Amino acid sequence: MQQNPMDVFLKEAPEVAAAFNGLIMSLVASKGLDVKTKQLIYIAMKASMGDEMAVRAHVPMAKAAGATKEEVVDAILMTLTVSGIRGVVTCLPGAVKHFEE
Repeated sequence: MQQNPMDVFLKEAPEVAAAFNGLIMSLVASKGLDVKTKQLIYIAMKASMGDEMAVRAHVPMAKAAGATKEEVVDAILMTLTVSGIRGVVTCLPGAVKHFEE
């Protein structure tokens, strides 16, 4: 079984992981965007990088924040003009599957 990369990060570099977590918590606490919008933006950014694992981890968070399947699909499709097809073909199937379960 493959280890969770974040668990390895925490084990191998606990101080850096704690600082990173603090950064994430400050972004979560910022008031400019609602949680759903932040999750959709994050999904789009990670999809543009082809980071299927991150998209897979954040789709349930977006859904819990009220995002619909159509909104998540649109967020992923937005990456086409910036990053091409890679993010769509690697991230869209898993994102859609989450809404079908």
